[in-house]
Amino acid sequence: MNNSFLFTAAALALLGCAGPQNGDTEKTPATPELTQVWKTDTVFTGSESTLYDPSADIIYVSNGNTKAGEKDNDGFISVVNTDGTIRDLRWLEGNLHAPKGMALLNSKLYVSDIDEMKIIDVASASIERTIPVDNAVFLNDVATDGQQVYFSDSRTGHIYALATDGSYKIISTTNTGVNGLECHDGHLYALDGEGLKKFSNDGDYTQEVINSEVTGGDGLVILNDSTFVASRWHGEIFFIRGSETTVLLDTQSEKSNTADIGFVPGKNLVIVPTFLKNEVAAYELAY
Repeated sequence: MNNSFLFTAAALALLGCAGPQNGDTEKTPATPELTQVWKTDTVFTGSESTLYDPSADIIYVSNGNTKAGEKDNDGFISVVNTDGTIRDLRWLEGNLHAPKGMALLNSKLYVSDIDEMKIIDVASASIERTIPVDNAVFLNDVATDGQQVYFSDSRTGHIYALATDGSYKIISTTNTGVNGLECHDGHLYALDGEGLKKFSNDGDYTQEVINSEVTGGDGLVILNDSTFVASRWHGEIFFIRGSETTVLLDTQSEKSNTADIGFVPGKNLVIVPTFLKNEVAAYELAY
């Protein structure tokens, strides 16, 4: 075999093990950022929560929260297209007071409403069932793992699990100011006064604080096991990746709230209800 060939092959192998050479560039994780794509007119009333429905490619918006603890029958659910156009401003109204968090399970929309859970039949756009929750004070966010529905009470610090037959139980009581809930890979996650918590999936719901920087959070989006987007109501959105927390958006100076955010995965859109600004805005997330 030609000796010069052997020398050349060995040299190339060494260069390959040495990593990038002068002039080469290494790929580094992108700095996360939000870019506004659209914003609706001020057509809502206390827009509190947004939820994307992948089966219909629409966004639900809960409204009527300017007096978030009063049973004043002024709540309603809107339907918005993913391009920001309003499909149906008052898709459902009547017997709703201050609807907040929402979750979809088995073609039903589960909505918290002060001290009750409302189960809405999506096909008929009607409230199918109202479930009063004993000793509830301020029910807030809602999430599902595909088997049951979870909801939080921000005033009592309780988290509940609701079965599809309408029965419910308290699964955790030590969550001061708990609000945002989300499920991922069989685990329940929550935002409260301590930060972002992850609960065990063994039925004991043992909690672990996995981020203590974003305290008092409102909305939660889970991108993967270690990557999250979380909002604070008064106007901040954070990107959490591993041990790093980045401020993605701060609209406090504009007095524009960032309440219970939603997410459109196919378009990487973070959907932001602005509450007292009575709008919904969409931001494309790059990360």
